[in-house]
Amino acid sequence: MVETGNGSGRRFRPLQVTWEMTRSCDWKATHLRPSRVKRDPKELSTAEAFHLVNEVAALHVPLLVLTGGDPLLRADVLPVIEYAARRSVRCSLTLQPTQLLDAQMMADLKAAGLVRVAFWMHGSTASFDDARWPLPGAHRRTLEMIEACHEVGLPVQINTILSKKNMADVDAMVEVLTRLDVAIWNVIFLVPTTPEQGAEMLSPEEHEQMFAKMYLGSETVHFQIKATEAQHYQRYLLQQQVKESRGRMTEADIIPHAPNGISDGKLFAFIDHSGEVLPSRYLPVSAGNVLLQSLGDLYCEAPLFSSLRDSSRLKGKCGRCPVRDVCGGSRARAYAASGDIFAADPSCAYQP
Repeated sequence: MVETGNGSGRRFRPLQVTWEMTRSCDWKATHLRPSRVKRDPKELSTAEAFHLVNEVAALHVPLLVLTGGDPLLRADVLPVIEYAARRSVRCSLTLQPTQLLDAQMMADLKAAGLVRVAFWMHGSTASFDDARWPLPGAHRRTLEMIEACHEVGLPVQINTILSKKNMADVDAMVEVLTRLDVAIWNVIFLVPTTPEQGAEMLSPEEHEQMFAKMYLGSETVHFQIKATEAQHYQRYLLQQQVKESRGRMTEADIIPHAPNGISDGKLFAFIDHSGEVLPSRYLPVSAGNVLLQSLGDLYCEAPLFSSLRDSSRLKGKCGRCPVRDVCGGSRARAYAASGDIFAADPSCAYQP
């Protein structure tokens, strides 16, 4: 856990804060008419956005991720990034391949001080992406915008939601991302929000198969592969360290020195479009609102976040697990499956 201060004034801080700038998305928007899109009046105003940046700066958070909806529908997206840069807050921006996005916008974002751009790609071919987006040619436009990022020197992150629908495409995806020269591949393991999505979630055994592919891939590619809502990937990595030590180390030797992964409410906070502070985008439980309390107080002292940092609250096999402080399981997936944020993660195959 990252801490600031000392003694009785000791404070925690997240390594990443993600802010959902808007939930709006108009696939027919252009530079000439973004204002025609009706946005939620509860969205943070520009002044409130600047205040949020100040809060993030005060906590010395290493990365502020701006996401949506389509953040480009906000006329203040460039001023917010410029203000964050002046406050030494590093910003990443998650974009969608709408008509608002072109090479000039990439140059403007770079000039404003943006440090990274993220796009969604759910497979190695157009058939995966174009089925998800109500925009013909979404996959092709994404590839074009990745090239535009390279031209202005903006590193690219690719986000992929992994489910039964695309798990067989992982090897091909690694090859495509290598050719695209991306900086990070963020593999988001599906957290179902509907009964239909529940059928798409990977089984515990399929999670292990994907972990093996990610681990082997990370040994050969030049980009970082990270897992989101797959906290047990940390446990898998520990097991690989033990295996590769050829008997020189055990899990008991490694666990005390293993870094904690970023997970729901631990080193991470999500702020929705109206200012509600959640442990994760995929865990719809609020600790409070940044318009009423400071982000630092909510993250450090809110009962929800405090309880998520207490591994003794975990139940079932997660509570018995020797790597619970390193992993802790996906609290979002436990909540989706059972309604209990402390229940065992149903996607983990490990038996303590």
